[in-house]
Amino acid sequence: MNLKKVVFILFLVTFLSCDEINNFLSSENETTNEPIIASIGDTNLYLSDVVNVVPRGTSKNDSLVLIKSFINSWAKRQLMLKKAAESISDVNNKQINELVKNYEESLYINGYKESLINQQLDTVISEQSIQKYYTNNKDNFRLNEELLQLKYIYFGKDFLDKKEAIKKFKSNSIEDLEGLENLTINFKDYMLRDSSWVSYDDVLLKIPPFRYISKEKLLKKSKFIQKEDSLGVYLVAVNNVLKRNEIAPISYIRSNIKQLILHKRKIELVREIEKTLINDAIKNNEFKEY
Repeated sequence: MNLKKVVFILFLVTFLSCDEINNFLSSENETTNEPIIASIGDTNLYLSDVVNVVPRGTSKNDSLVLIKSFINSWAKRQLMLKKAAESISDVNNKQINELVKNYEESLYINGYKESLINQQLDTVISEQSIQKYYTNNKDNFRLNEELLQLKYIYFGKDFLDKKEAIKKFKSNSIEDLEGLENLTINFKDYMLRDSSWVSYDDVLLKIPPFRYISKEKLLKKSKFIQKEDSLGVYLVAVNNVLKRNEIAPISYIRSNIKQLILHKRKIELVREIEKTLINDAIKNNEFKEY
């Protein structure tokens, strides 16, 4: 690639926007052929193929390196394709053409299916549908991890209301829970409503000192656990535990159930679409069996 062409390309990709380059190329194509950057035999690499290679703001030296690298990669690919086409046997060529044809047909068919699915699929899933699916398929929702329901707070060692926080945390009264919530602005982290299920691994991530407690000890109901690390204090109460192979609670897998219901609806919709296509083709004498 000669120096003038390098400077020309660098000017375009460095100083002009994509819209300005496209306008330039459009005007070029009205009068002359688009600038060719490189060629392998009858295959050309055009300016429009490289305009997006260099990010805006890249220096001239880095731009040149990126463009040269892109051109070299393109050349290697074209040369390999050229040699492969020359050396491949008629049998292998037929197999490749068949694979390409099948792949192209699959792209068209899948694109058409996705278009129809997007238009016709009912994506509204009621709570009743979720509950029914859960009830009918409970054995498919056995846990492969341990779950805990817990509440916890984490505050720094310089927290002034430590005694009050511990007292309120131990209490089961609504008033003390609300009082504890009023202190949350001073906490580093917290989860005060213990109705949510959390995996054992996530608990270890949230509460690092628990990594040094045996799993058997942690996976038990406990009204109060206090642990510290170099940064602060953790107060934890384990309300409930589910072990591996127990049935997962519906609240923990609700989003998964929605996806399963949607997947089932997609399959049923595609079958109905295929059935309709066959029936219409037979009715219109487009499909005949001999």
